[in-house]
Amino acid sequence: MVKVEIRYGRDGTQSAEVPEKNYIGTYYPRTSSAAMPTRSSTLRWTTRWSEPIGKFLEGGKDIVFIVNDGTRPTPTAKVLDALSKRMDLRAARYLIATGTHRAPTEEEYRNIFGAHLEELRDRIVVHDAKTSECVNLGTSKNGTPMEVNKIAVDADRLVIITSVEPHYFAGWTGGRKSFLPGVASYRTVEANHRMAVGMDAQALKLEGNPVHEDMMDALEVVRGKKIFSIQVVMDRHHSIYKAASGDLNAAFAQAVKWGEEVFIVPVPEKADIVVTAAPYPMDVDLYQSQKALDNGKWALKKGGIMILVSKCREGIGSDAFLKQLSTSSDPKEVIANIMKGYKLGYHKAAKMAEIATWASMWAVTDLDPELLRKANITPKKSVEEAVRDALALKPEGRLIVLAEGSVTIPRPMKE
Repeated sequence: MVKVEIRYGRDGTQSAEVPEKNYIGTYYPRTSSAAMPTRSSTLRWTTRWSEPIGKFLEGGKDIVFIVNDGTRPTPTAKVLDALSKRMDLRAARYLIATGTHRAPTEEEYRNIFGAHLEELRDRIVVHDAKTSECVNLGTSKNGTPMEVNKIAVDADRLVIITSVEPHYFAGWTGGRKSFLPGVASYRTVEANHRMAVGMDAQALKLEGNPVHEDMMDALEVVRGKKIFSIQVVMDRHHSIYKAASGDLNAAFAQAVKWGEEVFIVPVPEKADIVVTAAPYPMDVDLYQSQKALDNGKWALKKGGIMILVSKCREGIGSDAFLKQLSTSSDPKEVIANIMKGYKLGYHKAAKMAEIATWASMWAVTDLDPELLRKANITPKKSVEEAVRDALALKPEGRLIVLAEGSVTIPRPMKE
């Protein structure tokens, strides 16, 4: 027997025993002995595309940093540690790119800003897609109204701190996502995410991806603005693997190449059972944890069983998302209902329903089991129970564990 342990919540774990004949392996994003150190030399990593940040900031009267919210594992505090040696951090304001997420909790503020929180607290602004003042900068080629937070528009120096990981419909996080959805209006985000309902909007895919192309249009409307980016790729231990800085698009392109080294993980074969985990902080709710399901599908055979493991600390995360998942016991009908009239959040329901058309979805969470059942997800009390029950249905089934399923893209070597 092989004992499998999976992180659950911030500090907990769950475990299960899998017979050796059934066990393919446990897979993570890659790590490397060549991973970059996280000491204060941070900004010496790569500055090959533009002038150093100190020179970039010279003459800035309104300096704004755009930083990620608490649902992303971006090591913002470590970057600020390094920047504090090169600039007065209080010379800038810090706009938290929440997209349509809620504002950070106090714990998340501390994770984002680290030792600098109290020093910077009065310099922090949280973007609110529904209430923040946004400026209309035109319309994208796809008809998306480009409404961006006025603080970002008015800044004469913008610094983006972000991380680059696979994203289930935008291709990759990072780069342009700091603007859209990061600091865009609700109307803009909804129009952009409407394009996620379709097969061209997939993890790793940029060329021909309508969501990504729309996000790139958002950058076009701020062409000419001084923007410096720091884009970090992390390894499986959340240590900094490599980082690219300077021009937003050039740094993003380089970070994607490094991200492919870390997050695309070869697996020997597709499995009958995939256990895919959304570890902290990606386990905030079912809405965010869906990413682990979407990544796990690449390793699952048709007719297989997908087991999501996520504490879902704050519940479902979107009433609209849950309502759509619960409209019918037939996932094809769920998709048809979504196509009749899109609202923000429906894209996640569509992605989950698409999986349900060819596989079974189970979940180990802290959510109300009845809510899960209505959403066509079979609840399980523990990883141990879920694995036992899955193997009872598929005694000869082969099982894969994606211990960090939210950011792992499995690439089967054979079907």
